[in-house]
Parts: sequence; structure tokens; C-alpha cells
Amino acid sequence: MITFLAGLITGGVIFFGLYLKARREREHALAERQLVFQEKEIVVDFMHDMVEALGEGLSRQELFQRIVHAAVLSTGALSACVFEKADGDRLQGVAVEGLFPPHRPLPVSSKVKLTTRARFIEQVLRSESFGIGEGFIGGVARTLRAELIENGIGDPRLIQHDDPALAIRSIIAAPILFGDHLIGVLAVANPVTGQSFTSTDFSLVGSLAEQAGLAVHNNEFLSMQIEKRQLDLDLSVARDIQQLLVPQEVPRVSGLDLDARYIPAQQVGGDLVDLFPLEGGRLGVAVADVSGKGVPASILMAICRTHIRNFSEIHRSPSAVLRETNRAMIGEMRQGMFITVVFGIVDPAQNSIVFARAGHELPLIGFHDSPDPFTAEYLESEGMPVGMVEPELFDQILEDRTVVIRPGDLFVLYTDGVTEAPNPEGKEFSGARLSDAVKTLRTRSAAELISGILENVGRFSGRTDYPDDISLIVIKRTDGT
Repeated sequence: MITFLAGLITGGVIFFGLYLKARREREHALAERQLVFQEKEIVVDFMHDMVEALGEGLSRQELFQRIVHAAVLSTGALSACVFEKADGDRLQGVAVEGLFPPHRPLPVSSKVKLTTRARFIEQVLRSESFGIGEGFIGGVARTLRAELIENGIGDPRLIQHDDPALAIRSIIAAPILFGDHLIGVLAVANPVTGQSFTSTDFSLVGSLAEQAGLAVHNNEFLSMQIEKRQLDLDLSVARDIQQLLVPQEVPRVSGLDLDARYIPAQQVGGDLVDLFPLEGGRLGVAVADVSGKGVPASILMAICRTHIRNFSEIHRSPSAVLRETNRAMIGEMRQGMFITVVFGIVDPAQNSIVFARAGHELPLIGFHDSPDPFTAEYLESEGMPVGMVEPELFDQILEDRTVVIRPGDLFVLYTDGVTEAPNPEGKEFSGARLSDAVKTLRTRSAAELISGILENVGRFSGRTDYPDDISLIVIKRTDGT
């Protein structure tokens, strides 16, 4: 009987022990499932926060700051920092929350100055720069594997600061990656509990770093798409503006054969070609080149064109028109921008062209009734670009020059896209070749002459496109019939 009771008691103890063990295992499994569920919730919330951040159009710096803030809230860390990979395979502290310990010892002078947390954070952001492979954070960047230090006191991989507030009791660092590309390192330090980070915290930080890499990449891609759409819009606006600047029809003037051509090298160019009638049967002609491209250059050229046309209604002198234009635009020009211009007034009744040159290419004139069968020469005149110097100097240098143009004579205006067009050896088409082309093509109409010049430039350069904008105006004096 006693033996039976002893066996029964022993069996009961064993059964109860197995029951307790099974219960503990169930509770542990339940706790692990709860932790996994909590981690998933945290990661999902973090992903949602990153999506909102992208929708808000945050900058890269602001996104990094959002990441460290989320890391602190998610892990219960006292501090967190993102170290971004910079040029030269170096890591730079770019976003911090809390008193994150610096990667290197602070000099005495810095310790004296760092009297507030704000100053400390600012110092961290400016000073944390070190090579990949250097120290604990650098090692994570080199191996591209997350690491957990449960007990950081005395760990040789960490800097042991004198200030107890900067002591690292426990730290996790995880690489922020997109594919195999290292973006940076996310690090969290010192749980608020005063204990060590756990394996669950380690897994969580790794998941956050993984999602952070995706968010940073998407932010870069989104920024590129926005910039591309803005660029496309800018180019569309600039192209529309330039279409307004190019004459849709060449004016008909008795006694003159006229043509103009403008070929932008890209979607948007920086040249101006304009021909417009003036009172008394005269004709205003302008060729200009702005030192810039895109929307700013197009708007600047539109303003210049408007001023030239308006002032031409007031002044009969081209130099007076350009003086007024420079005076009106000098305050509107960006630093380093200017416009070279040749503006002329053709008067068929007087057989004359009066022009002023504001730093532009020299006009070319061809004389039909010279001693030779036909001669062409470049017309010198003084002048500086519009918007480059103040009116006092601009007005003093600019001058008018008058040339007589008779039946058969040619007057050619152009931009440097013609004369500076290079061949495969790097030689330029040059003014001499332009002059030779005009001599060869002199019997053709103005439109045919421009087409012939362009054919010559194309053969010389060996290409069908042009590296720079090309603008041409040809004025050919006829017999008036």
C-alpha cells in the first residue's frame, strides 16, 4: 500500500512538473508571438510614417530626422543617430535625437562649449565624420551586417567618454541599404529601462533600417521624377516663349530680299532673331545671343526683344535703342548674365544700313560692284554686351556705323554657332569659311543663301545636328522690282 501511494505521489509530481513546463512553454511561445506581432505593428507603423513623409515631400535631411525619431519611439532608446555615407567612403552624422554619444572623444574645448543639449546635438551633426571600418559604426558599414552590443561598458569597439551621460551601456547598429548600395547606418543607444537591448530590439532595428533604405531610395527617385517633370515643364515654357520670339513670316520690304533662320541646338536655345517694319518703309533687324539657357534665358531674351522694339519707335539711331535697352535691363540681369546684340535699321530709300554692335559677332557685308567681281568684309564697330556694365561705360563705348547697300549687295548677321561650329578634329568653321560661302552663294536668293551656308557648316562639321544655337539673317538688296 505504501509503495502504491509513493508511486502515485511520484507520478503526480512528475505530471505536475510536465504540466508546469508545458504551461511555461505555451506562455513563452505566446509571449514570443506577441513580440513578433508587436514588431510587425511597429514596422508597419514605421512604413506608414515613411510613406507619409514621402507624400509630404520631405528633403533627405528631414527624412533622416524622421527615421531617427521613429527609431527612438519604436525601441525605447534614449538616443539614435543616422550616419550617412559621404564622398571618400566616409560616414557623416546627419540626423540625431537625444544625447547620442560621439564616435570619437570630444576635445576639451568642445566639452567647455557644449553647455546645452542643443549645442551638443549641433556639434554631433557637424563633427561626426569618420572612415568606413573605423570603430563600431564604421565596422557595421564595412561588413553590411547589423550588430548588437549588449554590454558596452569597457567594450574596445566603443569610445568610453568621461561624461556618464555619454556612456554606452548597450547599442545596436544596422546598415541602411538599398540592394548592395550602402546609404548609411542607423544606430540606437541605451534603452530607457537601463538594461540591455534584446534580440527582439535587434531584429526590430534591422527591420527599421531595411525600410529606411527603401524610403530613402524612393525619396531620391521621387525627387528625380519631380525634378524631371519640372525640367520638362521649364523646357516646354521656354520653347513656347522662343516660338513667340521667332518671326513667323519675314516682312516684305520693297527693294529687299530677306530671310532669317533660327536652329536651336537643344529644345531651348539662347539666340534671338527678329525682323520688324518701322515707319517710313524702314526695317529693324536684330540678332542676339544670351549667356544662358532655359527659362531664365528665354524670358530675358523676350524682355530684350520687347525693349528693342519699343525703343525703336522712339529713336532712329540703333545705338540709342541699345543704350536705352541696356539702361532698362541692367537691373533685371542676374549676376554673370549678359546679351550680345547687333541691331540695325535698314532704309531702302536711302540705300543704307545703320547698325550698332553690343559685343556681338561682326556683321558681314558683300559688295557686288567692287573692283573684284564680289568682295566680302567684316564690319568693325565698338560696343559691350547688354547688361554687362553700367550705362556710363556702355554709352561711352557704343557707336553707330553706316554702310551703303546697293543692288546685289548682301548684309549677313549671325551668331557664333555658325563660325564656331567644330569639325571632328576640333577646328572651327571660322569667319573666313563663312565669307567664302557667301561669295560662292552670292547669286542665290536670301533663303537659298542661308540654306547653302547651313549645308557648308554641316559638311564641315560632319554632323546633322549642331552643338550650339545657329541664327542667321540675310538682307539682299535688289533693284526694287
